[in-house]
Amino acid sequence: MIRTRRLLATAAVCAVAMFLGACGGGSDGAAATGAAATGATGDPVAGGRGRILMLADTSSMDPAKLGNAYAATAVLGNALYGTLMIDDDKGQVVYKMAESFTSSDNGSTFALRLRPGLVFSDGSPLDAAAVKFNWERLKDPANASSYRGDAMMITSTEVVDDRTLKVSMADPVPNFADVVLTTGMNWIASPAALQRGPQAFEQNPVGAGPFKLERWTRQADIDLVKNPRYWDAPRPYLDALTIRAAVESRQRYNTLLTGGADVAIESDWINLHKAAESGQPSISRPVNGGIFMALNMRRAPFDDIRARQAVAAALDLEALNLAVYEGDGQPAETLFNDASPFYSQTPLRRADRATAQRLFDELAAEGKPVSFTFTSFPSSESRAIAENVQAQLSSFKNVKVQVKVVQLAEYGKMNATHDFDTFITSAFFQDPEPKLYTAFRGGRATNVPGVDDPQLNEALGTGRTASAEADRKAAYDTVQQRLTALTPGIFLQRVALSAVSGKNVGGLAQYGLGSLLPEELWIKK
Repeated sequence: MIRTRRLLATAAVCAVAMFLGACGGGSDGAAATGAAATGATGDPVAGGRGRILMLADTSSMDPAKLGNAYAATAVLGNALYGTLMIDDDKGQVVYKMAESFTSSDNGSTFALRLRPGLVFSDGSPLDAAAVKFNWERLKDPANASSYRGDAMMITSTEVVDDRTLKVSMADPVPNFADVVLTTGMNWIASPAALQRGPQAFEQNPVGAGPFKLERWTRQADIDLVKNPRYWDAPRPYLDALTIRAAVESRQRYNTLLTGGADVAIESDWINLHKAAESGQPSISRPVNGGIFMALNMRRAPFDDIRARQAVAAALDLEALNLAVYEGDGQPAETLFNDASPFYSQTPLRRADRATAQRLFDELAAEGKPVSFTFTSFPSSESRAIAENVQAQLSSFKNVKVQVKVVQLAEYGKMNATHDFDTFITSAFFQDPEPKLYTAFRGGRATNVPGVDDPQLNEALGTGRTASAEADRKAAYDTVQQRLTALTPGIFLQRVALSAVSGKNVGGLAQYGLGSLLPEELWIKK
């Protein structure tokens, strides 16, 4: 019954792809992003105000501090700053404000070419020097960008002319366009506006996106109006946007259902199931990887591989799916989904209670009974996962789990000090580069579990630099094998990169990691 219900929910989400029309690049490319649902049909209607619910509030309008993923502030970044490039539902790059991004040496250097005539909302030019300024700014630790590591892949940039920027890489990264379009590198703000200082910029952020800031009430509404200088007329179709956060999932869905919002960014599998049952239009991008329990290999108990293997073998992901997501989630049984060219049907782990108990007993006999703290964040999902893991392991002998709830601000501190046993983090992606490399390459600051394995490191490097798909497939087969053997973490669930809308809304479109494109939205009157 659990699997049946989950498959029905998944099928409902996937079926909406049938209504998607493919298109070319340029101003028509956005319609090819994501799996669009049956909302409003016909030609887009101009005018009106759209109301969008985000999953998290923002404390800044600075593109260096915004997050370019579904669960962060991607729709706000796209609204204010537009996009250099996006990808379609097959992972192919579609150029927007960028005209091209090419490499003649397999990713050692790139040439970024901008469209002619790009201007910021104040009329000043968006040129190669502006891109250089923004990308170099991401590297500065003073700006505290979560994308600093991505920008640091670049060693230098050179303005060739007003429309062309030469980019030199620290190491060859043939798929660096995927890094640009899934990070804050995709958003370019006016250097002159940024140089006026943080306070002035927060009051008047200047970008080249489809909308401009009209009013920002902290912890409440963000009101935006149409940017008449946006490069891709007649987009945006809406005259105005109001964006606000709706953290609580049930309230978020009910607000949409009762007409209090037009679009809700969505991550909750239960809400997506409800939307499918009620015929609410939705959009969702298939994703690889997912959320996982990072097992800290730097200290006991998880410095012993047997402890990691025991916990992995003990957990029943279908039982967790039922407890946390009412059976509507998608357990991450493999590293890649079956639509990926890198898919392998070999599971990441196998539930085996006998093996788990044998390992727990073996460690206890050596005076090392498995005892650990599962650090949870305040969200209902995080706590439910931690408590379900605790409940499942309570049925075994010689293992003890405590759940500790901390505020989200503690996340960065735990990463820096490595003072944790396990907590939920994520490694989800369309293309595995760069996320798998940054998540599991030895020596990387973003390697939460602390795994450092020569075979894994070599395979991740090959997957990063190889240009032939067959070579990358072989490399990522090795990556999955080593992750299975070493068990630095336990992948639990795919992530829902989704949005749900009212039935009179058209133009739902995503790119990258579920990043919603507000310029495509329109409302049937």
